Amino acid sequence: MTPAQSAAKLPAPVAARGGLSLRRAAPALLAAVVLALPVLPVPEFWITQLDYIGLYAIAVLGVVLLTGVGGLTSFGQAAFVGLGAYTTAVLTTQFALSPWITLFASLAVAGAVALLLAFLTLRMSGHYLPLATICWGLALYYLMGNLDGLGKYDGIVAIPALSVFGLELRDNRSLFWVIWAVALAAAFGVTRLLDSRPGRAIRALRCGTTMPEAMGISTFRYKVAIFVLSALLAAVSGWLFAHFQRAINPSPFGMHMGIQYLFMAVLGGAGQVWGAFAGAAAVKLLEDRLQVWLPQLLGTSGSFEIIVFGAVLIATLRFAPRGIWHWVERRWPAPQRVRDWGEAEALAPRARPEPASAGKVDAEIALHGALGQTDAPADRAPLLAAKDLRKQFGGLVAVKDVGFSIGHGEIVGLIGPNGAGKSTTFNLLTGVLPATSGEVTFMGRRIEKAKSREIAALGIARSFQHVKMVPEMTVLENVALGAHLRGGSGIARAILGLDRADERRLLREAERQLLRIGMGHLMHEQAGNLALGPQRLMEIARALCLDPALLLLDEPAAGLRHQEKLALVEVLRQLRAEGMSLLLVEHDMDFVMGLTDRIVVMEFGTKLIEGTPEEVRNSPAVRAAYLGTEH
Repeated sequence: MTPAQSAAKLPAPVAARGGLSLRRAAPALLAAVVLALPVLPVPEFWITQLDYIGLYAIAVLGVVLLTGVGGLTSFGQAAFVGLGAYTTAVLTTQFALSPWITLFASLAVAGAVALLLAFLTLRMSGHYLPLATICWGLALYYLMGNLDGLGKYDGIVAIPALSVFGLELRDNRSLFWVIWAVALAAAFGVTRLLDSRPGRAIRALRCGTTMPEAMGISTFRYKVAIFVLSALLAAVSGWLFAHFQRAINPSPFGMHMGIQYLFMAVLGGAGQVWGAFAGAAAVKLLEDRLQVWLPQLLGTSGSFEIIVFGAVLIATLRFAPRGIWHWVERRWPAPQRVRDWGEAEALAPRARPEPASAGKVDAEIALHGALGQTDAPADRAPLLAAKDLRKQFGGLVAVKDVGFSIGHGEIVGLIGPNGAGKSTTFNLLTGVLPATSGEVTFMGRRIEKAKSREIAALGIARSFQHVKMVPEMTVLENVALGAHLRGGSGIARAILGLDRADERRLLREAERQLLRIGMGHLMHEQAGNLALGPQRLMEIARALCLDPALLLLDEPAAGLRHQEKLALVEVLRQLRAEGMSLLLVEHDMDFVMGLTDRIVVMEFGTKLIEGTPEEVRNSPAVRAAYLGTEH
């Protein structure tokens, strides 16, 4: 499919097909209804219930962002709520500071503690991070309960009420507007964040670190960011809670509440912003009803609702792992993104470091590129060169003293039987694995010890043998991940909605690359719904968004139909004509032989032969490696 044909299949903007959908208008309608409740004849009990739901939802939003979206399980959210509550309680009762001033103090204390804990714990993996957050939550709980200055387990009383323009907000109805204004503002802010350049990086964290780092994303930085942001949301909830209750003690900030916040997120929909509200409402209302029903049913009092919650959680994980909000999503699907970024024009080439030998043959390079020639000048250094590259895993030598080069505007194939060391070599070139010894130079710079994101910043992009993507994101959003280094908006600008111009540029570039490979008509499809072949093409489009000088493709033709392979060949030849260099690891010999300029053959971790496709095809050593015989 040509780019023109693909563009013809682009869906029309949503607004042009009938205006805003009910789903698009639902958040604004919900906000209007909720904020109007205190002036309506609603019983005081329900106002109080909604106050608690709003307070819980603010804290659970942090759990959704950290655990549901970012994939970092934390049981310590209640401890950060306690930090916010105790900070404002101490400063307003013992130092007579204004509650509005103590809001910033609560945020500062929670943020500083979260930053410290993030650097101590977020490098942990597996079960160590949840265990670390449990230890942190327990430590703070017992600290609050044993310090005289914090009132020990009796807590702090006589916390002043909030006041606005001299009017004290002492009753639940007046505080309702403050609580829900904050809760809705936080929800809209997190929604904007997730639909942005940093938001896509955060959503990619659940897929591990290999793919995001290859796109130039600092995964540790974003883990720290969402950990701190989650703590700040909890601190705001705690600050409001202290002035809502007017008295606090350690009990609401114990480990049981940390588990309950996590339960709310899972029940509502761990990866859904509005699932935080659904989960908070379900747990709060069910808890109140169970406290009435269970004593009547069992004839005795006790915390039997905890048993029921455990059963509900198990049932949710078994039968509805995506939570309550997923049912809403299925009934009222999210509207398709409005295409508001104009024509699919190219971004300006991404700035990257100059070659170490820049200025030597610039005029000659420009001439060869203009003529479409693929042979580099004789005195020109190769774009990438590997020398005596070696990788050992203990006593196993996976790659042994391999060396080859890739010239400017050249397509090189890397082939060999299974277990030959191709993928290991590929990972050494892209920073996924550090070399045991040897050298890799790119544009005159040593990169064998560089990290994946540093290599990406220099201008090397890659695909993966096993497709790596974010299944829940659309094809367009997955491809836009590749343009991460070409944008500049951060988390604060995304939350405030100040990044829209930058977003339009990145989405325009993602659409351009999809059109380039004939997938423009699928840009709004969820990536997880694609077959393997289109997923591989999507990965290539994502890599092209990086604007690389060198493109490394790991089995790009695997899973493609014949016509798709022919289209891919044309795309790769066009990239070479534009001056891009390519390295292909591939098992499809017809694909490799008809496309590459040179081929490197590996066997048992060593380089067997290097030559033109014809030389490799006629080599007895290559036939022996593949067939086990030289005849």
